[in-house]
Amino acid sequence: MVVRHNVQHVEVLSSRVLLSPLDFERSRHWYIDVLGLRIYREFGVDGRLTGVVLFIGGGFLELNCANPPRGRDPMPMTLWLQVPDVDGEHKRLEATGEVTIVAEPKTMPWGLREMWIEDPDGVRIVLVEVPEGHPIRNRLDFVDAPGDKPRDR
Repeated sequence: MVVRHNVQHVEVLSSRVLLSPLDFERSRHWYIDVLGLRIYREFGVDGRLTGVVLFIGGGFLELNCANPPRGRDPMPMTLWLQVPDVDGEHKRLEATGEVTIVAEPKTMPWGLREMWIEDPDGVRIVLVEVPEGHPIRNRLDFVDAPGDKPRDR
């Protein structure tokens, strides 16, 4: 094993595995009603449910309706890593010259600041900064985010 002493490490605040199943509703039913995973939060667009985050021990599993990147076959798995400073990670990773940056940091319509990269095998990784006041930080405050309410099974 090679130990690299000059490596700057990323501070991961939380993580989740993102699955983009071929049939979202079928997979949602299977993971919740058959396997029995509990819901952490649900989200959607224009009144339509497009994702659900489930508890899996010390982490989360997110099922979503994401489309594959242009020109690519569907890749059902993405790694989601919450970091304190997406822009700082962008600068650090870009400086290595060893990271494929797919999308530079951008504040998304759902309020998260995201940057997309790929590992050497093309696995998608999203680095996410969660701003103050976002429902992910304050999941018990539902005044501004009615779609983020946890649901009893």
